Amino acid sequence: MIKSKQMLREYFASDNPWLRPKNIKQWLLEWNASYTHWYLRKYLRYLRLEEYYSNIGKVYRALWYEGRKNRIGIRLNLEIGKNCFGKGLNIYHQNCVVNPAVRAGEGCILHGANCIGNDGRTSDAPVLGHRVNIGYGAVIIGNITIADDVIIGANAVVIQSITEPGCTVAGIPAQIVRHGNRHE
Repeated sequence: MIKSKQMLREYFASDNPWLRPKNIKQWLLEWNASYTHWYLRKYLRYLRLEEYYSNIGKVYRALWYEGRKNRIGIRLNLEIGKNCFGKGLNIYHQNCVVNPAVRAGEGCILHGANCIGNDGRTSDAPVLGHRVNIGYGAVIIGNITIADDVIIGANAVVIQSITEPGCTVAGIPAQIVRHGNRHE
């Protein structure tokens, strides 16, 4: 949870580092051409500002940033609740829906077209570890836990907890296909 300006700066620095323009010319080009990654950068910035102001009790500012975030989210088909992800969130493509009850660690990667939420029977949502890499089109649903450093393959449907750190899962329903991807 972001509770200070210093933490906010750390989150800004670690979220989607590959999206930062190298110079003002590149920034102007991205803004003028309305590149998707320009909007992704803005979306993450507004998400983090919403989290910060909500956590320190400035409700009206939090609502203002939530509105800005949601307007960009409609354009990109992104829906991520506040305080779901730790710092270092990377979003590579659009069309991601994340239940506000989801809790994820630092360094998570969303490749796009992801759905992370409850299973419809309960309101319980997944808990993701640090550095979970979620492939394009992957779905994670239910009251499950995903360990650290897990790679979830493209179009996988995860409906059971993955407790082995550093493995790769794939398929419908997702099963472990490789052990030991750990970043030591």
